[in-house]
Amino acid sequence: MTGRLAGKSALITGAARGIGAAFAKAYVAEGATVAIGDVDVARAEGTAAQIGAGAYAVALDVTSEASINEAVRSVEAQVGGIDILVNNAALFDLAPIADITRASYDKLFAVNVAGTLFTMQAAARSMIARGRGGKIINMASQAGRRGEALVAVYCATKAAVISLTQSAGLNLIAYGINVNAIAPGVVDGEHWDGVDALFAKYENRPLGEKKRLVGAAVPIGRMARAEDLTGMAIFLASAESDYVVAQTYNVDGGNWMS
Repeated sequence: MTGRLAGKSALITGAARGIGAAFAKAYVAEGATVAIGDVDVARAEGTAAQIGAGAYAVALDVTSEASINEAVRSVEAQVGGIDILVNNAALFDLAPIADITRASYDKLFAVNVAGTLFTMQAAARSMIARGRGGKIINMASQAGRRGEALVAVYCATKAAVISLTQSAGLNLIAYGINVNAIAPGVVDGEHWDGVDALFAKYENRPLGEKKRLVGAAVPIGRMARAEDLTGMAIFLASAESDYVVAQTYNVDGGNWMS
């Protein structure tokens, strides 16, 4: 099979829907074999079936190191090893500072930060043992570039992802493993319906208004679709990015310049 990722094996976390599913479809189209990692195994199996040959489901709860390690072993058993990891699994919440709960804080950091770190660690150990290098792509966010009045915890988790990408990138390139990140802006989909509802609650807006305003404020004139991110995801997974190390790329329609 031809393609920029021909013969490569990828594991994508949180890939049963949204951005992760779009990446999986794009990677398979470029010749890769893709493990659809997700805590919702039934939905992951459905996504893999929709993508077709080259995609398969793997049970993966990124808050559990045992689950992470088992998922990595499962990919090794299925296809021999991992060439590409995409740390996509993430949760969102918002509240004013006075209303933030410890439960919300712990949940977001467990998935967005610890989940990213320890999945990256497990994949890196596998890549190092295999001796063929690899590509690790972490999903950051424009929210990691600056604070937001109602989004303190989520912003902090994504800032941590950017920092982890820098440190891991500098460390793992010694083994031929390139670590980089993508920082999307606002991406349409079922995830944003929940985000819109939270803003409606705290900003006293009708449902749908925040989503409309946010989309209109993007310089390109609309919210992103998951497919708008796949070009960068393919580039960072391919040999074209072999000299790119520890970077976070904005793919946000012009929202943030750096």
